[in-house]
Amino acid sequence: MARMDRLRELVDRLHPAGLLYSTYEHRLLAEIPDGRLPRHVAVMADGNRRWARANAPGKPLEVGYRAGAEKLLQFAEWCDEAHISLVTLWVLSTDNLRRGEEFEIAPLLDVIATLVEDLAAREDWQVKCVGALDLLPEDVAARLRTAEEATAGHSGMMINVAVSYGGRHEMRDAFRSLLAEHAERGTPMAELAETVEVEHISQHLYTRGQPDPDLIIRTSGEQRLSGFLMWQSAHSEYYFCEALWPDFRKVDFVRALRSFAERERRYGR
Repeated sequence: MARMDRLRELVDRLHPAGLLYSTYEHRLLAEIPDGRLPRHVAVMADGNRRWARANAPGKPLEVGYRAGAEKLLQFAEWCDEAHISLVTLWVLSTDNLRRGEEFEIAPLLDVIATLVEDLAAREDWQVKCVGALDLLPEDVAARLRTAEEATAGHSGMMINVAVSYGGRHEMRDAFRSLLAEHAERGTPMAELAETVEVEHISQHLYTRGQPDPDLIIRTSGEQRLSGFLMWQSAHSEYYFCEALWPDFRKVDFVRALRSFAERERRYGR
């Protein structure tokens, strides 16, 4: 499917309107000064189910999931072309796992596992699954871990796939890990309470060792954080786009980069 999607994109670009957009994209990118691009871009790819209802009425919502996965592959390619070194894709929240049967979680999990395998198959990309994989069915979790391990020696763009991810869940796990570490050392609780610092907590996050996201993109017109990267996004810049995720275009991505480049980052000051 991803190959067909790239073929359709090529056909669209050969169309006069596609050529016009391609020229516009390159012009926008050229306008961004050196050093003004984000190092870490995260995306909340929202709107797949609404897209399916509008574009494939009567068909299973899986159609929207697969269209969204194809767009995530494209998005990763766009980031690589723009020399973004780290990308985080939020594909499944812990809240999603608690929804009823109408959410069609089983086909979504298969789409996600296939997406991670497709990302891992790309030359030199590193893939890291961030989230509570223990909440997933074991066969799905095994596919994710296998794909991740296959990229362990790669040195290219890092791609975090946030699956079974919730910001509060991550912070809970970070504190549990921190407390367990100090319990093993025999650190008295009173001493830990006096000495724990922000960086100590950061070392126990799913994304430990990585830079925080500079730019977070959310599609489908929603303008809320939904607990995404709660700790890491303290100083992130946000870009909200009206397009449903499968309709998100490269020109939308470039506009997000330009918007980021035009902002004066104050880091809370």
